[in-house]
Amino acid sequence: MASPLDYLTQGSRIFFHGWKARFTKKRYSGNADEICRQIVKECWNGTYFQTSTGNFPQFWTRDFGWCTSSLLKLGYTEEVYKTLRYALNNFQKKRKVTTTLTKRGTPFDFPTMAVDSLPWLIHSIKISKFSYHTYRQFLNQQIHLFFDTFIDVKTGLVKMKHFSSIKDFAIRKSSCYDNCVVAMLAKDLTKMKLDNPFAKYNYPALLKKRFWNGSYFYDDLQKKEYVAGDANIFPFVLGIIGEKAMMESAVEEIEDAGLADPFPLKYTSSRQGVKFIHQEIFLRNYESHAIWMHMGPLYMKLLKHVDKELYEKHKKTYTELIETHGNFLEVFTAKGKPFSTPFYYCDAGMLWAANYLVL
Repeated sequence: MASPLDYLTQGSRIFFHGWKARFTKKRYSGNADEICRQIVKECWNGTYFQTSTGNFPQFWTRDFGWCTSSLLKLGYTEEVYKTLRYALNNFQKKRKVTTTLTKRGTPFDFPTMAVDSLPWLIHSIKISKFSYHTYRQFLNQQIHLFFDTFIDVKTGLVKMKHFSSIKDFAIRKSSCYDNCVVAMLAKDLTKMKLDNPFAKYNYPALLKKRFWNGSYFYDDLQKKEYVAGDANIFPFVLGIIGEKAMMESAVEEIEDAGLADPFPLKYTSSRQGVKFIHQEIFLRNYESHAIWMHMGPLYMKLLKHVDKELYEKHKKTYTELIETHGNFLEVFTAKGKPFSTPFYYCDAGMLWAANYLVL
């Protein structure tokens, strides 16, 4: 487990790096494609794929999982294998899978245990065809620990408790996103030689029954009346839900709610109705109506199937953004400016650039 000193060290480093980045912005040369290729290349540090070249030079399980498919398509198979070996060796040493590894290889979670760590790790293993058999006992132990920790046995859904997740500053109760990654895990395990305690649950049916309101997916089981970006892209991009009519409706709701304005994608149109952990005061609105560049390419991937004209529009905006900043930035304000507070400045050189390259 990471010590309080680890958290203090990471926080201080990000704070000072952010102030430096305000005045010394790194720019890459070339067009959007060339810029993104340079970023992905720099995110490979010889041992593992780090999440960024700036604030987040560590291995982050979910971020790597979001990019694994794209990295494989870009020809980084051996680097993906080395990253998985690095992560699994360090996780196995401490007998747990977490959101992050410090640069020293120490596993830690922020701010609590995360529902999506193990599912994205397993997914990366599966789609890369990484030879996981020497880690089988460890992975089976983690699968059962995951099930006991996160899953309500009666429903098969995530328990109504606060766990860390993609939106780690928000306090949600059994979010749609969390249940989507559980569904992904259940589906992946059916094709792997690993234990699968999820096999008895029908997750596509559960997602439709418990989260779909006829127009969009609720953010979590509290079923508040707002549209959430992650809740309405991951059921589709993870291949859990395939009905085109539902995709079209979800896209329409996302657009109508302004989550893709001026470009995609925001978690929500405001902070109203969403509770946050107390640390969010230092990064106010970082995970409310800020525009996140990790979700944008995933949303555009969905648009390819339902609205090619809208896809072309948003991709053109992304291309212009990348070329304007000479970089692939982390997050923007609701008005499309690089996100900043007195305590934080948006990161740059994101591994997520890989997802833009394969659009």
